[in-house]
Amino acid sequence: MYEWQEQIQIIINEIDRCIQDRNDEALTLHSLSCKLGYSEFYTTRKFKEISGMQFRDYLRCRKLAFALKEVRDSERGILEIAFDYGFSSHEAFTRAFKAAYGVTPSEYRKKPVPVVLRTKINPFDRYFLGIGEIGMTKSTDDVKIYFVTIPAHKFLHIRNYESIGYWDFWQKQSLIPGQDCHTICGLLDSIKGKLDDDGGSESNSGSGQIMAYINEPKGRICSWGIPLAECYGVRLPSDYNGEVPPQMILMDVPEAEYIVFEHEPFDYEQENRSVEEKIEEAMKTFDYAATGYFLDTTPGRVFYFYHDPKRFWKFIRPVRKV
Repeated sequence: MYEWQEQIQIIINEIDRCIQDRNDEALTLHSLSCKLGYSEFYTTRKFKEISGMQFRDYLRCRKLAFALKEVRDSERGILEIAFDYGFSSHEAFTRAFKAAYGVTPSEYRKKPVPVVLRTKINPFDRYFLGIGEIGMTKSTDDVKIYFVTIPAHKFLHIRNYESIGYWDFWQKQSLIPGQDCHTICGLLDSIKGKLDDDGGSESNSGSGQIMAYINEPKGRICSWGIPLAECYGVRLPSDYNGEVPPQMILMDVPEAEYIVFEHEPFDYEQENRSVEEKIEEAMKTFDYAATGYFLDTTPGRVFYFYHDPKRFWKFIRPVRKV
């Protein structure tokens, strides 16, 4: 049933790899179709059916997204960047860039305002598709628990007062103009200086973007009895003064103490659900009284949630000393 989602995911992963490696020879529909063993016509049709985009349009958007970060972060010439990402001239690159982002590369370099990038599509997501995983374990031994002091920072985000969980959050946000997953993730991905950015190892794939929960009187009462608003956004330096997209909220988060429940890197396809169970069990059974801290449920406190299987899975909860 999910064979083609998995096949298209192979193509999407290969597209990013080829763009990063500047391997244009392998970055053709013919080459990618041969990798799957299907005709170009059939591969194109299934790609559009599953991704919602024509292959050529997705490829162009991804190249532009990679190129935009080079325009923003490097001192390389615009023409050199254009050639690297398959554009035949400065003019062709400028036309495509302006059509996609509303500004020219030179204008963007001078003032890198938030724009909507095409983030990487992930059609074969076991958690989203409800496929389950291979191998279930119940041990909580892999969860590290420790306290940290997080310096003052800003949190740029959208929030929902009614959603229950990640997928419900995005389903509800998709009903609000300009707050769908593609638009929000694309905008956040274009912002420079995110505190949790891992350096772009998976360029334009949501690096630095996290879920969070804010103790908010208008929020939904959660399983532990306090009202929480679900949020999605990025942490930024406390002196961030860049442009704030109109559909987002920028809040100041003061320096404070937190408790971290962290699991080491894991195989997403094989272990995601069991790792989630381990962390939930660790949080449920943790004895705060024995540490001299208690969970801080003061209105306005932020609970952060990081899900990055190649690095970690962790919940960060605000605490206060007794």
